[in-house]
Amino acid sequence: MITNDRLKSGDKIPSERELSERLNVGRSSVREALRALELLGLIESRHGEGTFIRDFKGHQLVQLLSSFILQDEKAKQDVVETKHFIEMDCLRLLLQKTRDGQELSALQSWVESGGENDDEFFSLVAELADNYLIKRIWFILKDYYSLLSFEKPEGNKAGYVRLIQALRERDEEKTVAAYRDLRKLSSF
Repeated sequence: MITNDRLKSGDKIPSERELSERLNVGRSSVREALRALELLGLIESRHGEGTFIRDFKGHQLVQLLSSFILQDEKAKQDVVETKHFIEMDCLRLLLQKTRDGQELSALQSWVESGGENDDEFFSLVAELADNYLIKRIWFILKDYYSLLSFEKPEGNKAGYVRLIQALRERDEEKTVAAYRDLRKLSSF
């Protein structure tokens, strides 16, 4: 409804009665859902004015959800494993979409200018992969990953250069091998 009505931060949302009618649910369900959204800080009620969408760009929703989701070691390992799969898939998409190597110039420039932040490197890779959903999933996993008590990957300029070279050669096997080497993953 927010998307369809093109609502944005600061906009007033429909009344409980209107939401109930549009969503074809009872008012008590709407009231309960609105209360939950308000507790999460996604909306705010102003007495006598209505309910408004809050600016949640810097919202700590990932941290809040992670306290419920990431309770056991298996779930934490799953986050790490899934992040690796998404990164490899971004690299494979980049291989498919790279035509003349120009797309890799941003990565090359970043590395040459001293870039050694792993999150920044893979943020560029996810952007270049040009798949909005995969990019969003990677960013969410990165946020979860940053909350975990694992050793964070350090920037590895030589590893990034090898990865870019394999991408330039359009060689999937070399690209995956360079990624595995960068992440210190064994082949299985």
